[in-house]
Amino acid sequence: VAEQLGLVWAYLPTGQRLSTPFLNVSRAVLTSPWEGDERGFLGLAFHPRYRLTGKVYVYYSVQLRQEERVRISEFRVSSGDPNLLDHHSERIILEVEEPASNHNGGQLLFGADGFLYIFIGDGGMAGDPFGEHGNAQNRSVLLGKVLRIDVDDNDRGPLYRVPPDNPFVGERGARPEVFALGVRNMWRCSVDRGEAGTGRGRGRILCGDVGQNKFEEVDLLQSGGNYGWRAREGFVCYDKTLCKNSTLNDILPIFAYPHSMGKSVTGGYVYRGCESPNLNGFYIFGDFMSGMLMALSETDSGSWQSHKICMGQGQTCSFPGLINNYHQYIISFAEDEAGELYFLSTRIPSATSPTGVVYKIVDPSRRAPPRKCRYQPRPVKVRSQLINFVPEAKLIVKQPEKQGPRVETEPEGEGGTSQDWFRKLLEELEQMLSERRRSDARPDPTLAPRGGRRPGRKRGRPGAGRAGGGKIGRA
Repeated sequence: VAEQLGLVWAYLPTGQRLSTPFLNVSRAVLTSPWEGDERGFLGLAFHPRYRLTGKVYVYYSVQLRQEERVRISEFRVSSGDPNLLDHHSERIILEVEEPASNHNGGQLLFGADGFLYIFIGDGGMAGDPFGEHGNAQNRSVLLGKVLRIDVDDNDRGPLYRVPPDNPFVGERGARPEVFALGVRNMWRCSVDRGEAGTGRGRGRILCGDVGQNKFEEVDLLQSGGNYGWRAREGFVCYDKTLCKNSTLNDILPIFAYPHSMGKSVTGGYVYRGCESPNLNGFYIFGDFMSGMLMALSETDSGSWQSHKICMGQGQTCSFPGLINNYHQYIISFAEDEAGELYFLSTRIPSATSPTGVVYKIVDPSRRAPPRKCRYQPRPVKVRSQLINFVPEAKLIVKQPEKQGPRVETEPEGEGGTSQDWFRKLLEELEQMLSERRRSDARPDPTLAPRGGRRPGRKRGRPGAGRAGGGKIGRA
C-alpha cells in the first residue's frame, strides 16, 4: 500500500504490516498537506518477472529548483531483505516537466505484451490551455498521453527502448513513446485478466479519465487512439472549434456520467476472482468526490451497461445519504494475486491525513464454496517487526436486484450486521451528529497560511494514501 507522502508498506496475507517500509522516498517526493493537492507518490508497478529481475517502477512528483516534474524511476529489491527495496538502486527512467501543479497522471502498469504503460496528465490548469490545440492533442509532447516503453534488458545501454510497433514511430514531429493521446488526466487503469476458460477480454486496458465541467468517462485503450480531449469531454463537445475537426477521429468512451452523479472518476478493475462468482466480468469503479461505487457489464454485442451500487452499514441503504459512515473519498482500486478486488478511500482528502482505509469487495448474495477458492500464498520470510491488522467494521454494499448482483465490502476479519438494526441506526445517527459538531469546530485545513503559496487545487485526486497494486492491507 503506497502513501501519497512517499511511503510504501508491505502487508502479509494475514493482514499484518511490516514495520519497515518497503520503500521510503518521502524526502524526494513533492506534495503538501493542503486538501486537493494531487502531487506526490502516485503509482507503482512490479516487473512482470519480478521474482527474476527484482525490479519495481514508481511514479512520483519532484521539484528541481523552480521546476516541477513527474518522475518514473526503477528500483531493485534489496539483496539482504526481500521485503525492502534498495534505496541506492534508483535509476531515473524518465522525467516530464509539469507546467502546473495538477493533472499529474500517476498510473503505471505492465500490459499483457510485457511493455510498461505510463499515463501522464495534460499538464494542469483548466481546459488544457497550452498551445493552439492543447498538450493532449500535440504529439510532440508527452503530456496528455499514454506512453508505452520497453524496460527489459536495460542494465546496459539505454534505460528504455521504444517498441517498434508503437503507432507513431517514424512520424515526423511525434514522440515515438506515445501509444495514445487526447487524455486529460487518466486516474487508475487496469489490465483485464480475461474470462476463465474462454479468455474473453484478456489483456485489454480500461481507464477512468477525469473530466472538466460536465462529464467523467471510462475508456478502453487502443493503440494510436485519440480520446478527444480537449475537443471532447465524454460524449459532448468541449472546444467547439476542435470538435468540428474531422481529422481527430476521436474514440468515444464506453461509459460517461454527468457531474450530478460525481465529479472525479476513479478507475477500477474487471472482477475475475473466485469468491464472488456473480461479479465475474463486472468492471467495478468509483467516484472520488461523490464516494459512489459503480459497475459496468459488457453485453454480447460489445456494448456496456451501467449499474449503481448503494453503499452503507447494516440497513442504512434504506436511508441513502443520511447515515453512511464509510470513508467517502475513493482514491484507488487494486487486485490481489487471486483476482479479488479492494479499494482504498479516505475520510479527509489530504496527504497528511491518517484516515486511509482499505476495503475488500465481496458479494453476500452468492459465495463460492469454501473449498473451491482456497488460495495458498507463498511463504514470506520476515526480518522486520510485524504490526497486527485490526478490522474495524463490516461495510455492506447493495445493488438493486433488477440491476445486477449485490456487493459487500469489508475489512478482512470479524464483522457482522446487528439484528437490532433500529438501535444501530440510532447509534450511527448519534455518531454522525457528534462528528459533524467536531468538524464544525475544527479550523479549516484548506486555508493556506498568510503569505504562503497554496498549490493548485483539483477536483480529483488528493488522498491520504494510494493503492499501487500488489499487496493490500489497512492504511
